[in-house]
Amino acid sequence: MSDARWVDIDEDVAAASRHFASAVALHAAGGFDEDGLAGYRNGMALMHALQSAHTSAEMALTRLLAMMGEERPIGEDWHQKLISRAAKAIEGQGSRPAILSPEVADDLDETRRFRNRATRSYGAFDVSRIGPTIEAAGRLAASLALDFASFKASIDPDTKG
Repeated sequence: MSDARWVDIDEDVAAASRHFASAVALHAAGGFDEDGLAGYRNGMALMHALQSAHTSAEMALTRLLAMMGEERPIGEDWHQKLISRAAKAIEGQGSRPAILSPEVADDLDETRRFRNRATRSYGAFDVSRIGPTIEAAGRLAASLALDFASFKASIDPDTKG
């Protein structure tokens, strides 16, 4: 029987993918230079979509580590360490394959860095510098779910499809 906690993990991954795809669509729609509330709304919507996407991906990873009996990394750099650890196979007792491919880990690290900047400098948001983050979000919209599905299939014999 598949672990029921996959339901929550799968929902987090689906939310992350939806938010990443929406961030790409918001960026393509533009309107960040509009005067007044419209420009503000467009910029804030993009930032929030990216922050929500990354936070959902992080929640999926922390739930998955808990399910695997691994503790979440600690310390001020735990967000970065979470991605780094998820990209590595664990050997020995409690062994597991890598959860994330190197490419997905790199893209998540890009969105992590954006979230860090955005949460500390809302007033200094410069949409002209967001290209690498939007590119990463576009890839993550599809690849994040594939990595989680691949990991699930490798450890859960009851996974179907």
